[in-house]
Amino acid sequence: MSQQEMPADDETEEAEVDADGNVIVKDDADKKPKVHPYITWYKKFGLSLKMGCIDDSANKDKLQKLLRFKSSKTEGEDEFVSLQEYVDRMKEWQKEIYVFPGESIKQLSESSFMDAFNDRDVEVLYLTDSIDEYFIGNVREFNGVKFRDITKEGVKFSDEDEDLAKRRNKVYADKFSPLTKYLKKLYGADVSRVSISKRLGRAPAIVSSSEWGNSANMDRIMRAQAFAHGVAPGENMMPTGILELNPRHPFVIKLLESIPDDGETDPPQSVKDNAWILLDMATMSGGFPIRDPKKFAARMTRVLKSGLGVESLSLAEEIDPPAEEDLPDEPEFEMPDGFNMEDLNLDDLDMN
Repeated sequence: MSQQEMPADDETEEAEVDADGNVIVKDDADKKPKVHPYITWYKKFGLSLKMGCIDDSANKDKLQKLLRFKSSKTEGEDEFVSLQEYVDRMKEWQKEIYVFPGESIKQLSESSFMDAFNDRDVEVLYLTDSIDEYFIGNVREFNGVKFRDITKEGVKFSDEDEDLAKRRNKVYADKFSPLTKYLKKLYGADVSRVSISKRLGRAPAIVSSSEWGNSANMDRIMRAQAFAHGVAPGENMMPTGILELNPRHPFVIKLLESIPDDGETDPPQSVKDNAWILLDMATMSGGFPIRDPKKFAARMTRVLKSGLGVESLSLAEEIDPPAEEDLPDEPEFEMPDGFNMEDLNLDDLDMN
């Protein structure tokens, strides 16, 4: 068959032959799955599409259909999900598109914010582009389904009996009311509110943002932009988040038992340190920086001192090592010029 008669096939690949002219058969398992051309294109121009959704409000609905995202259910660097695909596989009770802005997929996938969603097998879109939060804040919805940032307050799940959830939340709120009041008084302006969480999984607590405030990721971006312009935001520029407590966690239950019943007696310093460390953990889990690193180091020092049974932090006396006898210097041997050890043949030596 001539070359002109051969059928055109886009999938045809050049065959490899060995020295004898035999065709080398490759195992299909060794072949990498081909990346869709649109994904290759999207990796280069996806940011432009998101910018178009912001700038061109008349065509944002069409442009949103072209967007692709990483999610908690995508694997590998070439697997993405469209907004329509996400909506099509939402849970029956799910009413919103859950999004999670952050710095990296690894960081997001390991966050405490994901516990409740993983437990319910609910997909979450990962937003790792710096423009993503501007995009979400501008378009707000896709085909009538609103976006919901899981790092902010107001996240609700409708997979359980609504009446039971209300009664359970009321019991938790009443039971932990002494603790929430005490912690708000202790933390002062470092938190805007202390509440019992309805969406925490295994974490004892986490700091979230108000529904209309900046997320921890947006705060990180804004602070980086400020530093880039030579402006160092002061402590008063630090965001004030909402401390959400997990009423089922042993740390929270023990802390409730540790505070005085009358609400007036000052608890021991160890209880205060534990309460502050709980906030520090929740702050870092929520993606926020520690507000006062010096105070953080001081209370961690007290905790280590107590845990290790150290009575005093005074430094030990400097050691006084015994004097060592002076040893003679090793003799130095100079090799004759032109002598090379590689030229020495031991077979020529008479060892007898």
